[in-house]
Amino acid sequence: MQKLFFLPFVTVLSGCTLIHDSVPKAEYITILHTNDNHGRFWQNNKGEYGMSARKTLIDRLRTEARDNGHAVLLLSGGDINTGVPESDLQYAEPDFKGMNLLNYDAMAIGNHEFDNPLHILDKQIAWANFPLLSANILNKTDRSHAYKPYTVIEKQGIKFGIIGLTTEDTAKIANPEYIGHLDFIRPSIAAKNTLIEMRTKHKDIDVTIAVTHMGHYHNASFGINAPGDVTLARELPKGELGMVIGGHSQEPVCVDTKGKPDTQFSPGKSCKPDNQNGTWIMQAHEWGKYVGKAEFKLEGKKIELQSYQLIPVNLKDRNGNLIQDYIPEDKEMLALLTPFQEIGEGQLKVPVGYSDSYLDGKRDTVRFKQSPLARLIIKAQKESVNADFGLISGGGIRHSIEAGDISYKDILKVHPFKNRITAMNWQGSELIGYLEVVTAFPEDAGAYLQYEGLSFERKNGKLLNVKINGKALDLNKTYRMSINSYNAAGGDGYPVLVGKKGFVPSERTDAEVLKAYIEKYSPIKVSEL
Repeated sequence: MQKLFFLPFVTVLSGCTLIHDSVPKAEYITILHTNDNHGRFWQNNKGEYGMSARKTLIDRLRTEARDNGHAVLLLSGGDINTGVPESDLQYAEPDFKGMNLLNYDAMAIGNHEFDNPLHILDKQIAWANFPLLSANILNKTDRSHAYKPYTVIEKQGIKFGIIGLTTEDTAKIANPEYIGHLDFIRPSIAAKNTLIEMRTKHKDIDVTIAVTHMGHYHNASFGINAPGDVTLARELPKGELGMVIGGHSQEPVCVDTKGKPDTQFSPGKSCKPDNQNGTWIMQAHEWGKYVGKAEFKLEGKKIELQSYQLIPVNLKDRNGNLIQDYIPEDKEMLALLTPFQEIGEGQLKVPVGYSDSYLDGKRDTVRFKQSPLARLIIKAQKESVNADFGLISGGGIRHSIEAGDISYKDILKVHPFKNRITAMNWQGSELIGYLEVVTAFPEDAGAYLQYEGLSFERKNGKLLNVKINGKALDLNKTYRMSINSYNAAGGDGYPVLVGKKGFVPSERTDAEVLKAYIEKYSPIKVSEL
């Protein structure tokens, strides 16, 4: 069992907040859940999702459940941050304050909660009137919990023990500058220890729940990812967790009668959640597109699933028709969020340049092959630090840019992480060793190398014919390379450059550098990149 201490930047007391209602114990439970909000506090340009319609729906579902004598919880699988510039520029303040108005009971800390310096996460924890949980994030110095590991909540006489868990992949996909002092341990080990501790302090827990941000991978086939919810359930004693409310893989978790992925699921259709080793596993896709609703009957310390739905929030089909009845926007939520939306729009809508063609930043492009958008990004970064060539990992490109006017909003969709641009001065003989590593990253990985001013071949696992700007690499020459602070600090598994001889940091961010480059060189001619 881990020792727990108070730290200056978070509340880490594992003895939880006990919230309760003094009423006879209910026989039924309703669990409402969402995950991977990623800044979508506002509806999209088609009128889909958004927290104001979500509030109308959740208020109705909560009232119906309580009228039927159910205890009700509203939970989140995390990743509130990063994805929409109007939210990103305001550090997800509208999203967290909207969650307060929705009366969330708890959420998992997701990997994108570490996209900003930790004082921003501290601020978000302070904004939230519900706990942000993770039991498997430890301080390296003393092995204490860095964040609140669990909470106990009593509703309608039912006592819920809720633990939080975060993907181990955070250690390699979050900015190492922010999380270098933290360890992300195996979730099943943290869960076992935390459940023992929780039950020791609260012997009358009726239902155990994990809110997780680890991903659902069918039959535990997690590939290059860290283990997810299925592995967690299988590594714990059978039924140790009643349910997992998950996130991270951003999918509707629906299975067929054999437990295989339900390939027939689409918005509005029925969904059966996964069950692994006596634990129900649920996830509601992403962005607030759905609200998950699970109804259980409580029999002693066991729960029996009665029904499950993924309820679309004003989703539309390809023809623009609503899939289900329109959910009106809640006026109180609109009043809260509208000023945030107006501030964001005002900062973002002014054009900064023009592109004559589409700049492809899709995931299945930038993680598989060289992209003109990546070359544009690297050209901007090279110029900002006067480099000979430049590199970035494909996974750092998060959106495409359409042909026509380019706004700062478009740029921030490409670069939501606020990475700073750095330079590295290499002796050719040292550079070759670095390139041996970074050119070997495989396709279909966030680490996949995008480059500009560099050419090379790889044959039979060997690096050959390296050229800088068309000239063979000279082992005795000095070369200057641009790279963002995330990759320079070891992000995506790149060799750490920070602190090494020749490393030059800067304070300019990737978004502002790209904005300046586009302003200077517009119109951007994609064929010339």
